[in-house]
Order: sequence, then C-alpha cells, then structure tokens
Amino acid sequence: MLRANRYLLSMVISESEIAQVRAATDIVALISETVALKRTGQRWTGLCPFHGEKTPSFSVNAEEGRYYCFGCRASGDQITWVREVQHLEFVEALRLLADRAGIELHEDANAGPALKERREALDVMERAVAWYHERLLESPDARGAREYLKSRGIGGDEARKFKLGWAPDEWDALASGLKLNEKALLATGLGFVNKRERRQDALRARIIFPIFDPAGKAIAVGGRILLSSSDAPRADGRVEPKYKNSPETLIYSKRRTLYALNFAKDDVIKSGEIIVCEGYTDVIAFFAAGMPRAVATCGTALGEDHFRLMKNFSTRIVLAYDADAAGQNAAASVYQWEKQYEVDVYVAQLPAGSDPADLAQRDPEALRKVIAEALPFLGFRLERVLRGATTSTAEGKARAAESAMAVLAEHPSDLVRDQYVQDLVGRFGFDQNLLRARVSDLAKQPRDRGAREVPNEPSPPRSRTRPRMPRPGLEALRLYVHGPESFKSRLVAPYFVNETQREIFDALSAGQSISEVIDTMERRGQDEAAQVLSELSVEQLDRNYSTADVSAVVAQLLRSAVHQELLSLNRDMREGRVSPEMAMATIRDVKEREELLESSQGDVAESDLRHWLIERASLTSS
Repeated sequence: MLRANRYLLSMVISESEIAQVRAATDIVALISETVALKRTGQRWTGLCPFHGEKTPSFSVNAEEGRYYCFGCRASGDQITWVREVQHLEFVEALRLLADRAGIELHEDANAGPALKERREALDVMERAVAWYHERLLESPDARGAREYLKSRGIGGDEARKFKLGWAPDEWDALASGLKLNEKALLATGLGFVNKRERRQDALRARIIFPIFDPAGKAIAVGGRILLSSSDAPRADGRVEPKYKNSPETLIYSKRRTLYALNFAKDDVIKSGEIIVCEGYTDVIAFFAAGMPRAVATCGTALGEDHFRLMKNFSTRIVLAYDADAAGQNAAASVYQWEKQYEVDVYVAQLPAGSDPADLAQRDPEALRKVIAEALPFLGFRLERVLRGATTSTAEGKARAAESAMAVLAEHPSDLVRDQYVQDLVGRFGFDQNLLRARVSDLAKQPRDRGAREVPNEPSPPRSRTRPRMPRPGLEALRLYVHGPESFKSRLVAPYFVNETQREIFDALSAGQSISEVIDTMERRGQDEAAQVLSELSVEQLDRNYSTADVSAVVAQLLRSAVHQELLSLNRDMREGRVSPEMAMATIRDVKEREELLESSQGDVAESDLRHWLIERASLTSS
C-alpha cells in the first residue's frame, strides 16, 4: 500500500522535476545531518540509523545519490531518506527537498482539482491557527484563557510551542477576520453558514489546540470551553460539550491522526517509546515533565489506524489513561494489534483520581516513575482483577484464580499465557498443571470478544537477505555500474543467464539513472532486481581494473552464457529440433572460440560468440 500511495502521489509531479530535485540534493550532506559519515575509498560509511550496530554497515554513494545498509538492507535515495527519517509521504518529502534546493515544483495537468482544494484548505487552516494564536497572546478578551492555562501549568513557552489559541465569544470573528467564504469554512470545518445565511464560526469562547500532521502542517483544531456563562444551558436546553474537534475533512481524518505527533516523533524514535494520553493538556504536561514523546487521540477511541501509524515510530506503546479508561480497551483487538504490528502495549498505573496533567504539576518525578514502571497490557488487566480479591480463604483464592484465568484465556499466545500461569501458581499455590489445563480449556471456548477481529496478516520481514545469484553476472553488473565506460559496450543481454540480472542490465542500458531504474522496478513489482541494484549502487571496486582484468570478467561471463546455451542446444538435439550433425558441428565451433577468449585472438573469439548468443536468443524468442 505504501508503494502504491507513493506512485499515486508522485504522478502529480513530473518525472523531470523529481530528477531535478535528486540532482540538486547532496545526499552525503543530507544524511550527515543525522548520521556521522566517514569517507572510505569512493564511498561514505557510518552506523546505520535503522537498526542497532557497532560496526558500520551503512554505505552512501555520493555520485549516484543512493544509500544502502548491508546489515538490515535499508536502501533508497534522497527522497526515500527524508521519508524514512521524517516519516513523510513521497510528495511531502519531495517538496521539502525542493524548497531546500530552491526548486519550484509544478503540478501535472492531470493532477485534478483535489490537490488544489487540499492545498487551499491547508493554507486556510494555517492562517486560522496563526490568527487564534495571536488572539491568545495579545487579545484582552483572552485573559481568562491565559489564566486557565497557567493554572494547568501551561505557560507562555508551552503555548507558543504548541501554538495554542483563543476563539473569542463572537459569532463570526474568525470568518470576518480572515475573510473566509463558505467554501473555505466548510472545507476546513472552521465554520458554516447558519439559518440566517450568515457565516458563523464553529468554535466560540474556547481555548484552541491546533492539530498537526506528522510533517507539521495544521490540519484541524480542538477547542476547550472555559467555565463561564457559555457553559450554561442554551435556549434549547443543550449544554455545550467541554471539547469540540474539527469534523472530518479533506485534510483531516480523526482515526488516522494523533495530536502532537509532529512534536513528539523525534523523542519517540530516540527513546523507543510513545506515550498515549486522553487529552491535549495531558500531552503538554508530559512535555513539561521532560517526556516529550506523548500524543493523544483526537476525540476517538484508540484504534487500528492509530497502531498502524505508531508502529512506524516505536514498538513500545504506553497508555497513560486513568485506570477505568485503560481497562475499557477491547482486549482482543489490542492483543491482535500487538501481534500484527509487532508492538508491545503497556499501561501506566496512575494514582487514583489523578490525570497526567495533575501529576505533572504536583510531582513530575512520580509521573516519570509510573511511565518507567508501566505494566504490559495483560499484566495490568490481571492486576485490576486481583487487586480487590479476597485471598484469605480457599474459596476466595479459587474465585480470584478463576477470574484471572478468564482474563488470561483471552490472550492469543499460549506461551504468554503460560508465563502468567506460573505467576498465579506462585501467588495462590494451586497446582500448575491444573491451572494450565483450565486456561487452555477456556481459551478454546468461543466467546464474544467485544470487538471486530483485525485480519491476521503476516507482517513484512524487517530485513531481507539478497538472493543467491550467479557470480559472473554480479561481477559484470558491478563493473557496469562502477567500471570504465569501455566495458559497457562489450555487454549484451544474452550474456546474463539469470533473469533478474538480465532485467537490471536491460534497464541500465536504456540510459536512465540508477534511482530512476530502481523506481521503475519497484513500480513494476521487480523487487528482487531493485534490491540487488540498490546494493550494487553503493558497493565500491576493491581495486582498479586494468584492460586485462575487464577482459577476464567478460570472458568469465561469456563462458557462463555459452555453457547455458550449449545445454539448451543439447536439449534441442535430443528432442529432434536440431539435427545431431548440425548440433555437434556448432558445439565444436563454439568450444574452439571459447578456448581462444584469453589468447591473442580473444577479440575475434568474443565477437563470434557474441553474434552466436544473439542469434540463439532471437531464435528462442521467435
């Protein structure tokens, strides 16, 4: 899906402009901003940022604009690097590099109105966030909002970092202030046209919490009402909710968005942990307490799309909810998401009656401690069941054990269940085999899991091993990529007996850059070829190849191709497609020329064999 999205998005930018951005971006300078690179021969090497290692296996080819890790097989170009490091979509990464290089990108005529509408909506939202923010900092009517934020431990620095704002208690202050028409209001969810055909702001008398995408673009807002006359029941009897969020729009999807991820992602990656809160002020409290890796859902329950997003940043997810809210997560779904996305879910045990914002103000060290001591999701659920259990009698122990085993049985892994069974044995003293059998029986029973099971799709491997391939073809491709120009003219496709190697040669000989070739291969699903070329692009020749060395490589490649074609000729003879006399004469002639390859007549022999292989290839294709 990621690859499909990449090429769907890249269609709106011409290939020539993509190539221009690549050519204008020094990949060594770009990667050196986050990775220490050292010149090693013709390449730059360093410790791979995508997996832990002590010996450098990460290599960069400055001339071709490619990187490759020989440890985890991560590879790509300048655009891929920005996407992976900053977790951006293809076009977002391309635009960032274009801005950096001072290149103006133009949309294709086929891009359609959707992209234009999206850009307009993003522009309106950015202006609205700035307008709200200025009102909070400067306007006299925002005094109550500033005082409330201060009472929650949110000062000027925090307000400026998160670009907090204030929506005045007026009907159309934002719409009039920014001169927004009906289309702009509806496209962003910032307002609407009321029954009197007047433009009206969606948020009034509320503290504004802007919501950004991972790239830092404003896509929505959330508003918290102040305790004021606005909190009183309306004429129709309704009471305004404490929080109101932007509706779903062209630029905003609640279930795919996490508040403050744009601010938190660097520390999430650095710490290997992401903290999930219930509210905006809780997130800000974690930042103030020295844990700038907190995010929050935007008015929705934590769901599969959130897990899909979070696993790109961290495999340890800590829920910092109050105890009741943490226990409300559908266990079956959480366990399945842990398995599907290869993450571990933990729960921070906050003191009764406290939320992160309260605890951060009162005792920041205590907040840091509960995060460090967070329990695995299953362990937390067990503790909740057992905490109030009466264990002074045999009957009480049995009831507690039954409740605990019912919780254990919901977990899909028998290995995990067995670990907790051993804990129960130590806690209650029951026979281990008895408890194990009881949990196993419960696990087999059908039950209402309370949530839709997500598809059990296998996760993609985190690293790949390059497939074994014929050595002569690999050596020839390595020279084709890094060797002298004179070598290229001596090769033709029939020299390569391996299909993947032949695909690579055909693509390179068409005259495109390596990055363009890899792009095309990935788009066509030629993953093996793309991986091999990615690795070859950052390798370096271990010595300077002389004319004799180059001829030796060609001779080795030719012998491999000739051997394969002679086997094919023998099959043709056995199956009656070629007469034995003609076949044997051809075989003798070919072997004679093969023996001359490294002699003084090598050039003539090479030319003869080249023509014979091309002729055989044309016969096969016809």
